[in-house]
Amino acid sequence: MNKTATPFDMPQGTDVAWCPGCGNHMLLQAMKSALHELGIDRNNVVIVSGIGQAAKSPQYLNANMFNGLHGRSLPAALGIKLSNRNLVVIVESGDGDMYGEGGNHFLHAIRRNFDVTVIVHNNMVYGLTKGQASPTSQRGMATPVQVNGVMLEPFNPLAVALALNVPFAARAYAGDVERTKSIIMQAITFKGFSIVDVFQPCVVFNKLNTYQWFRENTTYLPENYKPDNRGAALELLFQTEKLPLGIFYSNEKRDLYEDLINIGTTPLYQHDQPDENAFQHMIDAFL
Repeated sequence: MNKTATPFDMPQGTDVAWCPGCGNHMLLQAMKSALHELGIDRNNVVIVSGIGQAAKSPQYLNANMFNGLHGRSLPAALGIKLSNRNLVVIVESGDGDMYGEGGNHFLHAIRRNFDVTVIVHNNMVYGLTKGQASPTSQRGMATPVQVNGVMLEPFNPLAVALALNVPFAARAYAGDVERTKSIIMQAITFKGFSIVDVFQPCVVFNKLNTYQWFRENTTYLPENYKPDNRGAALELLFQTEKLPLGIFYSNEKRDLYEDLINIGTTPLYQHDQPDENAFQHMIDAFL
C-alpha cells in the first residue's frame, strides 16, 4: 500500500517509539487512510487510549486525543461521546489494556452500546512491560515470566463480545493494510459499539505469532458470507486451526445508549443550563 499523505499525518521527523517492523506501524497507516478516505474532519475526531505500546497510537495521529489510565479508555470514551455525540470517537488499545486491565469496562461498554469504534492491537503479549503473557497469549508460549509456557486458555474477545450481543464484531490482520483499512472504515461508519480485533505482530517479544505465522494460520471469510447471523458468527470464532478474518457480525437494530438516555445532538458546552441528567450518566460511566 502506498503511504499517501493525509491530514492525519504528523510532521515528518515525529519520534515514533515503536520498534522497526512492529505491526503498529501498519495499523497506524490503515487508521490514517481510513479516516482520510471517509472524509472525516480531523477536528471532529477524538482518539482515546489507555497505557501500552498500542495506546501510543493517538500521539502519532494529527487529531484530538485523550490518553488516560491503564484499562480505562472506554469510560473516558463514553464521557466524551455523551458530552458531544457529533464527535467520531475511536478507542485504540492493546490486548492487555483492553481485555486485561480494562476487561470489566469492555463487558459493560458492550452492554451499553454507545456509538464508539474500538480498535484493539492484539499482539498476544505485553510489549511495553517487556514480554509477559497477555490475556490472548496462546497456550505453551514461553515468556520471560511464563518460562515453562503459558498454561491458561487464551481469552476469546470476539466470542465474548458476541455472547453479550455486540452489534458489530470484526477481526483484521495488520500485515494486510488495505483490508484492515476497509474493515476499520466499516466499523467507524457503523452506528453503535463496533470492535475490530487486529492481529498485530510484535517482532521483539512474541517469537511465536510472527508475520509468517499469521499468514499461515489465518484466512478470510468467504466473499458470500453474510454477517447477519450471530450464531454462525460465534461458531466461526471458535475455530482454532485457521483463524478467520473479516466482519463476523453487523446489526444496527440495537438501541443506542445515547438515545436510551435521551442525549440530544447539542453538545453540552452549548447548553444554556447544565444538563444534570447527562452529567449523572457520565459519572455513572466511571463507576
